[in-house]
Amino acid sequence: MNLPSRRAFLAALPLTLAACVSAPGTPAMPPLIDPTKPKRYPRPSAEYVAMYGEVKDGGFTVPAVDLTQVNPAFLRREVSYDTDEPAGTIIVDTPARYLYLVLGDGRAMRYGIGVGREGFAWSGSAVIRRKAKWPSWHPPVEMQARDPKAKKWAGGMPGGPDNPLGARAHYLYQGNFDTLYRIHGTVEPWTIGSNVSSGCIRLINQDVMDLFERVPVGTVVKVLERPAAPAV
Repeated sequence: MNLPSRRAFLAALPLTLAACVSAPGTPAMPPLIDPTKPKRYPRPSAEYVAMYGEVKDGGFTVPAVDLTQVNPAFLRREVSYDTDEPAGTIIVDTPARYLYLVLGDGRAMRYGIGVGREGFAWSGSAVIRRKAKWPSWHPPVEMQARDPKAKKWAGGMPGGPDNPLGARAHYLYQGNFDTLYRIHGTVEPWTIGSNVSSGCIRLINQDVMDLFERVPVGTVVKVLERPAAPAV
């Protein structure tokens, strides 16, 4: 059976998914990151250096993150978060470029993310039906058509340190339909905080590995879409 294309899925989203979205308050948003021009930020605390240090995993090495290239506003931390969603729900605040894992009692674990660039952003509700360590990457036909580099991997790119899905992937489904969207890692941590993907939600590898251990298959994911706050 041929699955609908990602673009067809996007066209259906407002009708099928938008009504499922809740809208808790959004914190003041950091400025949008330009992924083509990595900035330099002050070196963070030793705690963060350790949190984003080198990791040996599954026969591969996840390199330490150069945190001077990542806006500290997007580093992982537990925060206050007011929502009616139950503990264990993932809420993706696309305009703010944050992913929240609801912990309950007004708290959440917050991760910085990279999201879909213009024309590829989406919103709605989905469920994690599959998880994978060091996932293989199969670029969609539409991506192969617009990107010759992607076409090279039409048969699939094996998992590993150079794979664009990074160290972990969470596969998002609506019912039995694979949306083709993923919550995954990245080999480009400096792009966190930007609109850079083809709709998937990317995290720093160390963050997606942390999330992977916290959420089971069956986790509900709600992706919000609201106008971004005006630049200050």
